[in-house]
Amino acid sequence: MGEAEVITGTLAGDGRLDKLLADATGLSRERVKALLADGSVQIAGQVVTSPKLKPAAGAAFAVTMPPLVEALALPQDIPLVIVHEDADLVVVDKPAGMVVHPAAGNLDGTLVNALLHHCAGQLSGIGGVARPGIVHRIDKDTSGLLVVAKSDIAHEGLARQFADHSLERAYMAVVNGHPMPPAGTVNQRIGRSDSDRKKMAVLDPRSPRGKHAITHYKTIERLTRCALIECRLETGRTHQVRVHMASIGHALLGDPAYGRNNAQIRPILQRLGFQRQALHAAILGFIHPVTGARLSFSSPIPADMRELIDECGH
Repeated sequence: MGEAEVITGTLAGDGRLDKLLADATGLSRERVKALLADGSVQIAGQVVTSPKLKPAAGAAFAVTMPPLVEALALPQDIPLVIVHEDADLVVVDKPAGMVVHPAAGNLDGTLVNALLHHCAGQLSGIGGVARPGIVHRIDKDTSGLLVVAKSDIAHEGLARQFADHSLERAYMAVVNGHPMPPAGTVNQRIGRSDSDRKKMAVLDPRSPRGKHAITHYKTIERLTRCALIECRLETGRTHQVRVHMASIGHALLGDPAYGRNNAQIRPILQRLGFQRQALHAAILGFIHPVTGARLSFSSPIPADMRELIDECGH
């Protein structure tokens, strides 16, 4: 456990407090907002918590930086497929079965554990000690591409792109039946299910609960009694692809929460030992938050899904 550090100075110019403090201290605006929320910022000797406050130019500030604490997650030498890495971020191709960050029931063996070893401590601290560098996540049993922040400025910039839905994200999925029309858009609010709080559900559009969610799908290949589809997301809600496709009668094969696999498909899943939702994060594109370069990455359909597709094509 280290000691707390106090950063002091005066604010230059006019505007929002979070921006002025970020400019004065070199901290990211996300880090400044977190410190404000914790009551760690004083302006003219008074504790302030609102990032929107517009203090007078030249006002004295004091920011108390909390002492560093040991990360809850420990580094583990777990193999990773690194698609891209630079000083500010790393793009990983996550295998199915790997949890993104530690939580009850999955305290180690996670992507965070692997990244702590791979990056040797160079991960953004905005996510906290349990989720360093994590900007977004995909489900344990979904495979595919994930971007992780190594610097706070990258974390802030990537988080902004996720918030304004400007990233490119495409998933490949194998679904029951043949969607009609073969391409379309599902625009339905998603929130916690009333019958099972562990699951998400499509909500009434007039409901004040949940969040709006938009998924564009198109059929890539018609298979026997099922189809390979591509889903592109405008939003990034929990279980979005799984919930939206199930809501139109085409649940993902192998989905333990939202799927009801038909009698013809069930024996194939059992024979292959396929025990996850057939979902793969195949395309990820974004603007590099530091260099401004447009980056785009793709990941091929993994072997277990490819084997499922081949079997279902018979």
